Amino acid sequence: MNTMNISLPASMKSFVDEQVTGRGYGSCSAYIRDLIRQDLDRQHLRSMLLEGGESEPSATADAAYFDKLRGRIRRRPGQ
Repeated sequence: MNTMNISLPASMKSFVDEQVTGRGYGSCSAYIRDLIRQDLDRQHLRSMLLEGGESEPSATADAAYFDKLRGRIRRRPGQ
């Protein structure tokens, strides 16, 4: 794993320390890694939403559409 050093104002350092203690992170690094993962997830979701918004509609999402999806889920093997 690579190392990165960052500088924070005292108020931000205190906030990070409080989050580590209060939310059960093992270290400041674990907290920062979690924040980065969450940001990556948000960016991925945003790109998928933008891609979906720019695409042509493929099906009308009405009650029949969702009934069909529920039926497919109920018929999945191993369930």
